[in-house]
Amino acid sequence: MSSWNSAERARRPLIGVTGRRASAGRLDVEARYRSREFDMHYADFATRLAEQGAIPVQLPYEAIGPDLVERLDALVVSGGQDVHPATLGIDAPPVDAESDPRRDRHEIELIRCAIELGTPLLGVCRGLQILNVALGGTLVPDLRTGEIDHRSPGKEVSDETHGVRFLTGSTVHGIYGDRAPVNSLHHQAVDRLGTGLTATGWAPDGVVEAVELGGAPVVGVQWHPEWRAHDPIFSWLVRVASTRKEALDGVA
Repeated sequence: MSSWNSAERARRPLIGVTGRRASAGRLDVEARYRSREFDMHYADFATRLAEQGAIPVQLPYEAIGPDLVERLDALVVSGGQDVHPATLGIDAPPVDAESDPRRDRHEIELIRCAIELGTPLLGVCRGLQILNVALGGTLVPDLRTGEIDHRSPGKEVSDETHGVRFLTGSTVHGIYGDRAPVNSLHHQAVDRLGTGLTATGWAPDGVVEAVELGGAPVVGVQWHPEWRAHDPIFSWLVRVASTRKEALDGVA
C-alpha cells in the first residue's frame, strides 16, 4: 500500500449513519435463524456519502457514547419507524408497530454527544424528529391529512410531492436557495421546537420541513435526500465534516 494512498484516505471524513434493528423473522432465511435480530441500514446513505468522498460507517445500537462520536467527523441520523410514544411521554400504544424505544435512546444519546463535541450532524425525516425530541421538543404524533398527505401513498420514494420554502440566510437556504421540491414519507412532524433549534423550512401547509441549531453545523430535514437525485445536502455535510477534520488534525 503506497504512502500516498494512505495519506489520501486519512483526509477522507468518517461519517456514521444510524439504522434500525429488527427480527430476522422478516427475512427469507432458515427457520433456525428467525429468532435472531439483524441491523438494517438503507444502502443509499452509504452510496451518497461515498460519492462525495466520505467514508461511511453504519452504527449499531452498541456504537454509543463520546468515545465513539469523537472518532467521527459527522453523523447522519437516518429515517425509519416512528418515535415511540413512550419516548414522547405519551401513554398510548404506537401507531407504528415497529417503533423501538431502543433506537430512540441510542439516537438521542448520539445526538447529544455530537452537539456537545461540535460534530456536524444531519437528521433525515425521523432523524429531524428525534433531534427535536433530544433537545426537549415535541412532535405531532399523527398528522391529519389536509391539502398535503405527507405519507405520499402510492408514490415512489423518489417522487417529489410538494415544495419547501427556506428561511433567507439559513444553512438550508444556502444549500437549496429560496425553494425546492421534495419527496415526503412521514406522518409525524415537529410541534414545539427543542432548545436552540430554529425552523428554517416549511411545506405549503405550514409543516416544519427543516430545522437548524444556531451556531452549529446541525441540520434536520423532513424529506429523504438519499432518495432524491443529486441532493446537495450531502456535499454540504461532507464539506463541513472535512473542514472540521482538517482543523482538528491541524491542532493535533
